[in-house]
Amino acid sequence: MSATIYDVSGISKGDSKRKLPYEDSKNPVATDKVELKKKVTLLRGISIIVGSIIGAGIFISPKGILKNSGSVGMSLVIWSACGVLSLFGALSYAELGTCIKKSGGHYTYVLEAFGPQVAFLRLWADLVAIRPAGFAVLALAFGRYILEPIFTPCGVPELAVKFTTAIGITSVMYLNSMSVTWTARIQIFLTFCKLTALACIIIPGIIQLFKGETQNFENAFEVNKVKLTELPLAFYSGMYAYAGWFYLNFVTEEVENPEKTMPLAICISMAVVTFCYVLTNVAYYTVMTAEELLASEAVAVTFAEKLMGKFSIAVPIFVSMSCIGSMTGSMFAISRMFYVASREGQLPKILSMIHIRRHTPVPAVILLYPLTLLMLFLGDIYSLLNFMSFMRWLFIGIAVVGLIYLRYKHPEMHRPFKVPLFIPALFAFTCFFMVFLSLYSDPVNTGIGFAITLTGIPAYYLFIVSKKPKCFQKMSDSISRYLQIILQVIPPE
Repeated sequence: MSATIYDVSGISKGDSKRKLPYEDSKNPVATDKVELKKKVTLLRGISIIVGSIIGAGIFISPKGILKNSGSVGMSLVIWSACGVLSLFGALSYAELGTCIKKSGGHYTYVLEAFGPQVAFLRLWADLVAIRPAGFAVLALAFGRYILEPIFTPCGVPELAVKFTTAIGITSVMYLNSMSVTWTARIQIFLTFCKLTALACIIIPGIIQLFKGETQNFENAFEVNKVKLTELPLAFYSGMYAYAGWFYLNFVTEEVENPEKTMPLAICISMAVVTFCYVLTNVAYYTVMTAEELLASEAVAVTFAEKLMGKFSIAVPIFVSMSCIGSMTGSMFAISRMFYVASREGQLPKILSMIHIRRHTPVPAVILLYPLTLLMLFLGDIYSLLNFMSFMRWLFIGIAVVGLIYLRYKHPEMHRPFKVPLFIPALFAFTCFFMVFLSLYSDPVNTGIGFAITLTGIPAYYLFIVSKKPKCFQKMSDSISRYLQIILQVIPPE
């Protein structure tokens, strides 16, 4: 998947002064080094992690844990336990990120530990299904909830939802293409909005507790309602609620002083998210019984209607802002995985090029855009996510096993941050247990997901290993040249 790299910095054959069409005296090409700058500070790192973890689920449907845990008390225990387990995974990734100082997250760690074939399977699953479908689902939630106050009490037309969703996807893509600094600033703002929204739930809930509204916590640990066979499903739901702690590892090369910033950002973020998740659920239980929570279509709306009256109309706005924040953070991170994969020769070279002035990986950012729009209008997004979602945990587990493997294979590797071995071992076991649980509870969908992923094997030999025909190479070179000129990108210096 290689292509000839053309110089679009203004120099052509025999004419060093010749300018390309987009260059003029009013808009000169930047003279500083073209590369991804280290602009991710501690605060920006925290906003990436917190903003990516907290999506719409905690506001709309935090039911999976309660439904499968059997009691209010046990559900709060599982929310806390999943936060600790996710912290273990995040700490494992902190070690990987500080000893393998490359962006790319899961892909990079699997590549370093187990080689290009396994890493390509991860990349393939992300590219053809997981990322476009996941991004489309987030965007659809944004489109639906941003329009809800406008159309209330009527339902929101599907065409309007998809049109607004497309605008949201385009806006996020444009922002990530234009500026790393502004992307980070807006991500901080949106993360602040999410935390403010949760505070608007937590504070009234705590006030209710002090007023003595504790009747829903009586007999919180009803043993007769707890089914041991369903507890693993509760943990499964909880681990998905905390997914997103790994996104900072996708941008390691852009983190300022990663040896200190990454572990600190990860620890602070996981503490904040766990604290917010547990207290938000406590707040819900101060005004709703377990039965009411399970019956509610939008838990935060039901909570607000009971305590705040007309203020409940603001909840859909908070939900939509939460979704757009998750979209911004995930696109910022995932584009770096495609950038690194291109640099490693597993995607076209154009995807590892950087804008000459804005210093953003524009082609890698744009890559998800047509795929997401295609799934939005043509694909069965939710079925695809059901097929593929367990693959995330399989490859995260493989990456964490890679940490243990590298400890023995390369003991000399510099590890400025090192976790006790039981932490990655326990977390890897958790990931593989979740994969086994998927196989046990839904073998058909899980099998389809495996089949889609395994199509990456022939794709690897077709696109990576086999020699390309000259006509294909010539066409690839031509497309690469025109894309470089249109997008104004060159290889990093």
